[in-house]
Amino acid sequence: MFSDVELQKKYRSAFRTLDERNRRLLAAADSVLLGYGGVSKVARTSGLARSRIHRGIAELTKGGYKDNRVRCMGGGRKGIETVKPTIRRRLEELVAPTTRGDPMSPLKWTNKSTRRLAESLKKAGYSISHSTVGDLLHKMEYSLQANSKTVEGKDHPDRDAQFQYINQQVRRYLRKKDPVISIDTKKKELIGNYKNAGQQWRPKASPQKVLTHDFPDKKLGKVIPYGVYDIGQDTGWVSVGIDHDTSAFAIESIRGWWCCLGRKLYPHSRRLLMCADAGGSNGYRNRLWKVELKKLATDTGLDISVCHFPPGTSKWNKIEHRLFSQISMNWKGRPLVSHEVILNLIGATSTRSGLKVKAKIDKRTYPTKIRITDEELLQVNVRPHKFHGEWNYTITPGVNKL
Repeated sequence: MFSDVELQKKYRSAFRTLDERNRRLLAAADSVLLGYGGVSKVARTSGLARSRIHRGIAELTKGGYKDNRVRCMGGGRKGIETVKPTIRRRLEELVAPTTRGDPMSPLKWTNKSTRRLAESLKKAGYSISHSTVGDLLHKMEYSLQANSKTVEGKDHPDRDAQFQYINQQVRRYLRKKDPVISIDTKKKELIGNYKNAGQQWRPKASPQKVLTHDFPDKKLGKVIPYGVYDIGQDTGWVSVGIDHDTSAFAIESIRGWWCCLGRKLYPHSRRLLMCADAGGSNGYRNRLWKVELKKLATDTGLDISVCHFPPGTSKWNKIEHRLFSQISMNWKGRPLVSHEVILNLIGATSTRSGLKVKAKIDKRTYPTKIRITDEELLQVNVRPHKFHGEWNYTITPGVNKL
């Protein structure tokens, strides 16, 4: 007869290619062949339960199933939904976007992970594992989803009308070959070996090692990129400041664009249109913004018109998705370790449509909390437009003559 070692080798080799039914039939046949004690020996060497071997012997005696099934009709462990038909409804009450069922649910103010859901279901009398909870959620067409930034807050009644007015002004300027720029401040960035969101191709198992914390480096500090996007030319200019995001910094950034790019591209233009957000350093309520605009208009000789997007709609500003998003994609996964690295990454940004970007560091200081008096504001030669003059206005060179 076969020894235990020989039987173990046999079953280990044969079981790799046999399904559940054929495994127990093979074990049952060997048990019958071995005679008295055969079931115990086969169970010991094959790893199958004695009950499975006895079931195989019964099948051999009866001739097996007529339809060649692996298991008998209705065999196997019943699914949780069959045993507990109400479990779907109970699970949906726990994870529904709006609270249904028991408003005092213990999961109302907690992270609804599959483990917490399984624990809550067990307390309600449902024996279930966290992995089965995950399977049920998928069957119920649930999935893991992050928050989506789509709610813009309370809409201004003239929101759409302002969008239409801006589009009309942009088309009018572009038809006349006059410059139209979209302006804004990009998110502040820490300088140093910090983690930067995104991934980049690197040799396997060799990620870029960065600091575990994001505490600002007092020596390196942070940078404030202020961008100017030329809508007609598909070009960008980014002034990388190291001090404060003030209106003076914003105007100096625009001045830098005009001196380096604008006046070369538009040598015969005498007017400029800016599309800006409603708040921040270029906000329509910012007094310093208008005073600095007057200085820029006087220095350049341009009539500068500004159209502000309604409050809460800054994401529609073209600079956000035509320039800033492209810069973010270009430096994703790259630690911004120095000013030089930032300038190189911004300057190397491009798109299939032909976007070209230039960047320059601005090391000047820009004091904050500068008070503009009523007299200074009155010196600004500003002409409000007929439609929402607070959002749409033109500032001309020189001093306002009262």
